[in-house]
Amino acid sequence: PPPPPPPPAALGPPAAGSSHWGSLLRPGGGGGAEAAGGDDYERRYSGAFPPQLRARLRDAARGMFLGPGPGAAGPDARLCFSSSNLNINDVLGNYSLTLIDALDTLAVMGNSSEFQKAVKLVIDTVSFDKDSTVQVFEATIRVLGSLLSAHIIITDSKQPFGDMTIKDYDNELLHMAHDLAVRLLPAFENTKTGIPYPRVNLKKGVPPDSHNETCTAGAGSLLVEFGILSRLLGDSTFEWVARRAVKALWSLRSNNTGLLGNVVNIQTGHWVGKQSGLGAGSDSFYEYLLKSYILFGEKEDLEMFNDAYRNIQNHLRRGREACNEGEGDPPLYVNVNMFTGQLMNTWIDSLQAFFPGLQVLIGDVEDAICLHAFYYAIWKRYGALPERYNWQLQAPDVPFYPLRPELVESTYLLYQATKNPFYLHVGMDILQSLEKYTKAKCGYATLHHVVEKTKEDRMESFFLSETCKYLYLLFDEENPLHKSGNKYMFTTEGHIVSVDERFRNSLWQDILPGEEDSTEKVKPNELKAGNFSSNCNRVPDERRYLLPLKSNYMRQIDRMVGLI
Repeated sequence: PPPPPPPPAALGPPAAGSSHWGSLLRPGGGGGAEAAGGDDYERRYSGAFPPQLRARLRDAARGMFLGPGPGAAGPDARLCFSSSNLNINDVLGNYSLTLIDALDTLAVMGNSSEFQKAVKLVIDTVSFDKDSTVQVFEATIRVLGSLLSAHIIITDSKQPFGDMTIKDYDNELLHMAHDLAVRLLPAFENTKTGIPYPRVNLKKGVPPDSHNETCTAGAGSLLVEFGILSRLLGDSTFEWVARRAVKALWSLRSNNTGLLGNVVNIQTGHWVGKQSGLGAGSDSFYEYLLKSYILFGEKEDLEMFNDAYRNIQNHLRRGREACNEGEGDPPLYVNVNMFTGQLMNTWIDSLQAFFPGLQVLIGDVEDAICLHAFYYAIWKRYGALPERYNWQLQAPDVPFYPLRPELVESTYLLYQATKNPFYLHVGMDILQSLEKYTKAKCGYATLHHVVEKTKEDRMESFFLSETCKYLYLLFDEENPLHKSGNKYMFTTEGHIVSVDERFRNSLWQDILPGEEDSTEKVKPNELKAGNFSSNCNRVPDERRYLLPLKSNYMRQIDRMVGLI
């Protein structure tokens, strides 16, 4: 890519400019940020965040989701992106994918009429009986997960988001999810390791010219959706094959480092890609070890996660030991060789920005604060996150930005954990950048180049299922998801599922080949990750309205990415 433009002043307006909503933060505009003492960072980010500004930003996030212009009716109206510009991530080859993926976002935003209309449209028009080859991973997280989430919302007796019930609903979405999962099952057949093929034809099974290589995340991040389906149906098949794949991958980790690679041969178990990192090819594998445990309470899932997290800290983490004290570089997670732990390259990718959110779930909030700050600094420089960023060259290696949600997700979860208004400022910066640089005629477009700000004729469905949802929830403090007393978990595609007893009770006692039945159940109130108790309260109350990261460390990170 061409060299980046001269870096802007470190603490001038955010990348998208602060004039849109920022006036509410200035003296007389209802905010207290400027009244804070201290340096420029404290003046910009500290202090109360005015309720009226939060409300406007919440409404702006809703507007991003529902679409521009009069009469926009949500995700089913997004038809003016070119239908010829479809890539391998498209599961259905038409707008149905976007419509399905966005169902629970409508519910979270309390839009019952559009939710009910969209559900009926899915039931009436979507069929999986088609000669279409799909990615097993994408079909599972985008379509299967959304169908299950919407089914759970419809059948919830409490109806916390308003009346989302469907008249004469007869579990159609659950039946559709079952039908899709059955069509994905051939991917798990005829593999010597139990690790599934990456693609399957919905009518014909595994294509005869299929590759025998798949990525760790793609093969090992199916357990949440398949497990929910099994437990709703009382049929162990789906959870069994997904869990077998996870255990097969886990058994292939390095004896030396305990790390996994990113690409494996499903027949031989040989690692084709030996890179171990937290981004593309690996990310959601770790996420689902923890989330499977949270949902199903199987102790072995937590044990695998704790081992994986320990090995990540030992071999991938660089920089000073503590986030907010001491000397040295800020913490950063790099890509290493799975067998030796040696550095393989000097780039990180935007998918890794999910990891601070995962650290919040296990209570490692301080470390999450530092890693999040690094990705936010990159966002401030470009007004987006390049797909790959070279931290040594301080420049993008792969310069496009497909409206990914990971930084927003971590921002939202860090705000929920700390209630620090800093993260509301971050969310405002992100929202402004999206409005300024990605807005298109009938939606929001992928940035082809984060420096040049050129656009592509494409809007991924995860923009609606995740990016808009997390932005909306960040600014909607009173959302029923926060207030209802229900406990929810987000899937890796941002779909909400309730954490309740029915998913902790399997109706079977299947044992995987060569195993003893040593599975232990954990009660919901006993959920504790390995380092949860020691880290969860490390952010003291008195820091709630101070910067989550000391300004000298924030300045250090800005310098590292070329902002100053």
